[in-house]
Amino acid sequence: MMQQTQSPPSKRNHSPSLLLQCSELVLSWLTPQELATISLTCSTLHTISKSITLRRASDASRAFESHPIPFHNSVDEHPYAYFIYTPSQIPSSSSQFLGRQSWGSSSSAHKSNSVAGLGVQTLRFVDESGECAYGCECEACGEEGVGGDGCPCFGGFNDVVAECGPSCACGLDCGNRLTQRGIEVKLTILRDGRKGWSLYADQFIPKGRFVCEYAGELLTTKEARLRQQIYDELASGGHFSPALLVVREHLPSRKACLRYNIDATRVGNVSRFINHSCDGGNLSTALVRSSGALLPRLCFFASKDIKEDEELTFSYGEIRERSKGLQCFCGSSCCLGILPSEQT
Repeated sequence: MMQQTQSPPSKRNHSPSLLLQCSELVLSWLTPQELATISLTCSTLHTISKSITLRRASDASRAFESHPIPFHNSVDEHPYAYFIYTPSQIPSSSSQFLGRQSWGSSSSAHKSNSVAGLGVQTLRFVDESGECAYGCECEACGEEGVGGDGCPCFGGFNDVVAECGPSCACGLDCGNRLTQRGIEVKLTILRDGRKGWSLYADQFIPKGRFVCEYAGELLTTKEARLRQQIYDELASGGHFSPALLVVREHLPSRKACLRYNIDATRVGNVSRFINHSCDGGNLSTALVRSSGALLPRLCFFASKDIKEDEELTFSYGEIRERSKGLQCFCGSSCCLGILPSEQT
């Protein structure tokens, strides 16, 4: 009696699965419009496109943060807002390399597309030898002045918070690096019929807790003014919400200030969804300088206890130079009806 042997599976049998994996990796780089178009070509690509859309809606942060930050929309047909994610601010000269970003693939390969390495934390003060000129040598930083031997990185001036930085000996678990570990509170993004996308707390956040930093492209004043002109034209149609923020850091003399322009319109993190409130909101802002880093970062802290499911808001400013500015929908008792604005 002859024994029948079973031949090994052909490599050809694996090709459909491999094709699906490759298709998913490619489609994860597409914009929503491109994804919608290609989903109409065949049922297989329609299924892949739908899966990518669901994964995008499940986490705006692309797994760069400690917790997923999902989108929820019961208002219209938009499942998520499309933008390029960066955990920290980046120079505009670097953002030109970020025309696209993988988002929504089931593979972890998109993590290699991290833009964290382009952050301005890499711009440091150095001495003549090229070594970092500032930073502590503490292995575990204590509070300032404890026993006369506190970490020299503690302190700051005016409204600026000082932290350990890239040239310090301590690691990210240092107690003086509270704003450098990314977003550690649970957040969610909800669609509002009038405000558009809005950022909400998905847990209780106590007063004083760090929430997130305002991440985006760091622009020159010339770049900011050119972009603002473009954004004003787009916003006049009522379907465009720019996220260009101008920050001024007053020097100790109080006679001059440094200006920073952070644009989260195309490249940013979830702070781009924080809306204005005329009553000041529940978030306060502070500039945080890390030892050895050339530029500060704008960070948000809870200015009061924030309940779960409460919207996160702050004041965009007090100046309203445009009588026909964008309408404000904050709903506070002191609402002025128009969003703050000034000449960029």
